[in-house]
Amino acid sequence: MVSEPNGPRPTLEAVAALAGVSRATVSRVVNGGAGVRDEVRERVRAAVAALGYVPNSAARSLVTRRTGAVAVVIAEPETRVFSDPFFGRQLRGISRELAAADTQLLLMFVEHRTDYDRIGRYLSAGHVDGALMFSLHRDDPLPAMAERAGLPTVYGGRPDWAGAGRPPLYVDTDNRDGARQAVRHLLGRGRRRIAVITGPLDQTSAVDRLDGYREALGTAEPDPRLIADGGFTAQGGERAMAELLDAAPDLDAVFACSDLMANGALRTLRARGRRVPDDVAVVGYDDLEPATWADPPLTTVRQDVEEMGRLMARLLLRLLDPRKAEGADGSTGAERVPGDGPAGLAPVITGARLVVREST
Repeated sequence: MVSEPNGPRPTLEAVAALAGVSRATVSRVVNGGAGVRDEVRERVRAAVAALGYVPNSAARSLVTRRTGAVAVVIAEPETRVFSDPFFGRQLRGISRELAAADTQLLLMFVEHRTDYDRIGRYLSAGHVDGALMFSLHRDDPLPAMAERAGLPTVYGGRPDWAGAGRPPLYVDTDNRDGARQAVRHLLGRGRRRIAVITGPLDQTSAVDRLDGYREALGTAEPDPRLIADGGFTAQGGERAMAELLDAAPDLDAVFACSDLMANGALRTLRARGRRVPDDVAVVGYDDLEPATWADPPLTTVRQDVEEMGRLMARLLLRLLDPRKAEGADGSTGAERVPGDGPAGLAPVITGARLVVREST
């Protein structure tokens, strides 16, 4: 018996009758419960497939106390998210991992400060089982909201906020080491007046990359004329490069802390008649599409952004249900950070690697 198109929806009782088992047994199989013999479980699954039975999600949620959904909260405006390939690549990793675990993704942005109230209400109302949050800024209220709601959460990027009740779970790349590799490469090319275009310094990735720049130069206080904030955008990189050239016209290299900012810097250098790499060498960070589209193609620090998204999702799934995702830190180049995270899990740091192209 197969349900007719637009006909009555198959019921749990109909599946039970076809499989020759009780309604309770069908419910246990459908909801992933234990205590059902393999042979019986296969009969129930065959009946479900034959009837085209689809569990009622609202009823299932009452039984399992799970929604089967995860919120992905990006603390940036929608226009920023959809103009930066970093976010698209990270979302792809998250989406693929959640889909493999039959978990839905709910995407939320922060356009204005007023959005925090709306997001906080939604997260605390039981609509999702957990949250993935990234691109947070230092004064962001999202972590406190998640903690008050008791919502399992994994963060993208090293957290930097005070007052957390328990060590947060996060996934990040080794930003300091990536920056050190970039600047040491420029030093090895004979460059001595190396500028840096940072991201917003209320984000830990920008702070860590600036610290790596300082460490590679061997000075805690580099020339302030060689430091400018590009806001992690192409327009910001263009503007920051102009500021740097005005303040330090003798600079001979620039480390831009994202590929988008590096592309903006290249536009300004071209407009000012500076040849790359002859007059000014340029290094970016990310190794996403803008690095290969650039003219000349960018030397850049590669971080596996899609893998970072996948690891975030795996950590959260394992936090929610250890049976759904094993080895959340098992990717090549990832290492656990010592600490006592929830459910015995620990933050994960992935490696960074310099990719040399024509811009240096």
